[in-house]
Amino acid sequence: LGDERGGPVLDDRAIEERVRGLEERFAIAVEPGARVEDIPLGLQQRVEILKVLYRGSELLIFDEPTAVLTPQEVDELFAIVRTLREEGKPLILITHKLREVMAVTDRITVLRGGRNAGELVTKQTTPAEIARAMVGREMKQLKARATPPRTEVILDVRGLEALSDRGSPALRGIDFEIRSGEILGIAGVGGNGQSELAQCLLGLRKVAAGTIRIGGIDISRDDPKRTRARGVAYVPEDRRIEGLVLAFTVADDFILGKQDRPPYAANGIVLDPAAILKAGGRLAVEYDVRPPNPRAIVANLSGGNQQKVVLGRELSERPKLIVVSQPTRGLDIAATEYVHERLLEQRGQGAAILLVSSELDEIRALSDRIAVMFEGRIVAVLDAASATEERLGLLMAGHTEAAA
Repeated sequence: LGDERGGPVLDDRAIEERVRGLEERFAIAVEPGARVEDIPLGLQQRVEILKVLYRGSELLIFDEPTAVLTPQEVDELFAIVRTLREEGKPLILITHKLREVMAVTDRITVLRGGRNAGELVTKQTTPAEIARAMVGREMKQLKARATPPRTEVILDVRGLEALSDRGSPALRGIDFEIRSGEILGIAGVGGNGQSELAQCLLGLRKVAAGTIRIGGIDISRDDPKRTRARGVAYVPEDRRIEGLVLAFTVADDFILGKQDRPPYAANGIVLDPAAILKAGGRLAVEYDVRPPNPRAIVANLSGGNQQKVVLGRELSERPKLIVVSQPTRGLDIAATEYVHERLLEQRGQGAAILLVSSELDEIRALSDRIAVMFEGRIVAVLDAASATEERLGLLMAGHTEAAA
């Protein structure tokens, strides 16, 4: 695509022979005749690599290449990367995952605040040193989960079905429960129903069948306002589109959804700017928004500080259930650390938390149990302690025998 040589009539045989030659040289196996929409994401990425090699590119830039891959597909990708390196191809890998940096790079440049914060030789450094350069200080260790989940079931989902935006089945008979003081992680390659599940729980997507109960009350037909009134908080996967009004001030975004209630409004109509500003200032300090200025425009904040505004709004109401989707996407290590600490704090206070994340390390570090989704179904629910990366990766790819 974009390199159609030989005029208007393509020589399919010559093209396939050239692709086969690149496959053999760089050990990148694909099926040239397959439709791209029908092959897994890992193979689609191989097609992208072959495409740039076909054009004769000498420098290859991989920008967060593992974001939607299973662990097994990551291993296969890095085998290709090593082959390209051995063939003399210069490569740039842009990633926030320290393990990947250590696995395939020779040298590391750390960027912080748009500036070069350090240059390291991979064989002579450690993940801790890289993290320190990224953040500018020593990183904290997540505290172990000191208390087991309580017995009270907060969220009970049975036979949940829903359609995608295209009208095809997105959720196919979902069953699970979350108890007070428990984090249930949802693992899976993107596009397997995780987003639709979160939307159904908040009343943002119509439930086709099944029930959603909060504290025993069926909310499967409730709208978002009634759902939130029952003690459900939501940290959406796209904070800029779904979580914030970027043109608003920090104070205004902090009270979104509460603007018709005292002390922010009289009779649910007339806003009280002084009360909103006071609450915004308090929450900006409590949730470490930088700068802690309630009048600051949210669009001008960093991604981490924007996420703190979302967290402050959602967590300050002491919710019973917190639905969190991709909470650290696009955040640096320091902001990620902050988000994790806040979620564990809520767990300790008895909240039930549904954590949807594409980061397996995050899922395994925070969750008590992990549910794996594939093609709109939960194919397994594992104790986090026994959920190895390999096992999760197989389940994410549809190998349900790994659940045994």
